[in-house]
Amino acid sequence: MRPHHARSDGSPDVAVVIPAWNERENLELLLPALKEVIEALGGTAVIVVVDGGSTDGTREAAERRGARVVAQQERGYGGALLAGFAATTAPYIVTMDADLSHRPAFLQEFWKRRGEAELLIASRFVPEGRAEMSWFRRLMSHILNRTYRRVLSLPFHDLSSGFRMYRRDVLAGLSIQARDFDVLEEILIRVFTGGWQIQEVPFHYLARGSGRSHTRLFRFGWAFLKTLVRMWRLRNSVASADYDSRAYDSPIWLQRYWQRTRHRIILGYLERRDGILDIGCGSSRIILDLPAAVGMDILQNKLRWLRPRHRLLVRGSCERLPFRDGRFAAVINSEVIEHVPDAPAIWTEMWRVLRPGGTLILGTPDYGRWLWWVLEWIYGKILPGAYAKEHITHFTRQELARRLRDAGYEVVDCRYVGFCEMIFKARKPAGARPAGGAGPAGGGRP
Repeated sequence: MRPHHARSDGSPDVAVVIPAWNERENLELLLPALKEVIEALGGTAVIVVVDGGSTDGTREAAERRGARVVAQQERGYGGALLAGFAATTAPYIVTMDADLSHRPAFLQEFWKRRGEAELLIASRFVPEGRAEMSWFRRLMSHILNRTYRRVLSLPFHDLSSGFRMYRRDVLAGLSIQARDFDVLEEILIRVFTGGWQIQEVPFHYLARGSGRSHTRLFRFGWAFLKTLVRMWRLRNSVASADYDSRAYDSPIWLQRYWQRTRHRIILGYLERRDGILDIGCGSSRIILDLPAAVGMDILQNKLRWLRPRHRLLVRGSCERLPFRDGRFAAVINSEVIEHVPDAPAIWTEMWRVLRPGGTLILGTPDYGRWLWWVLEWIYGKILPGAYAKEHITHFTRQELARRLRDAGYEVVDCRYVGFCEMIFKARKPAGARPAGGAGPAGGGRP
């Protein structure tokens, strides 16, 4: 492994955070072995032992072996992790248990793979992973992980592993409520919904050294259940980076139908598959199925999620498109204009970047139809964190058609999703000049 040099400011490359409560005997073995592994990596590190009020000499044993000891202020395993995170500014943070079930040598694998994802998980339940534990604990662990995986539509197998490497960026700004072992699930899910990349690395989990496990089944079971409910709400809210993509395969029939019908209409309106701008692309299947299109969104977490899946991405606002005049043969603006104030600049910018003869595809709910009002109310009750409450600008079909014509477009077609969402196909006339005050504001952009 290539040596990794310390950062120029003298701060450590990595911090190893170890929650500990009456783990003196195990730490006396763990800390010397951990220091040897860190030295072999060639970088610099700080070991932070978070003491939860030990009475067996844990603090003294950790300090003797060169660890920095931090007193835990908040309760539980979650409180210990948060205290450890706050005690260091290292760009990489490894969390591991003090009971010798996490062997220090695995840090070499983490360090080697640190550029592959923002969160690495030492996973017991992926191919080549193993776990030495009692049949009962194995059963409970499988039930927990499979329940979270299925209910929250997650692609991970070991959400409860505490042996992880985080890039510090992913932890900044996280609002964590859990304070027991369910904090592991909450952190992982919040990182994932933020659009960051997570990767599981096969790992051999060993039985603990001396002492007894601090897990209390029934108490922690209730905490896991409450966290599952909170995370279900998060996963089904617009705050989740992959919300739009998941909706395409949603177990809710109406949501699945809606996404797939919109996808079919919009792609059917396109006359070519290049020279396309998708404004407010989100994480929808539309942008994923248009590899030559430029996807633009204001939300960074959506773009993070898209980054490994799509190569042409821009962060920007629909009121100021960062493209030159006449750049695109087609502009898609689907389910955007109802989320923002009705500003003339939105229309000016779409016209400006669309070349003469180009196609504008514009979709939004038809608030002139009573069925949409009913569906929006029901949708808001079933998924209270979803898009319904964000709709602040309302159009009817007549209003939107008039707006398009006043802007200078020729309305070619209008189709509906579920009799409620209207999707217009309009054309900017060849050789067209600005019309109705909606033309270009002058001055191109790159």
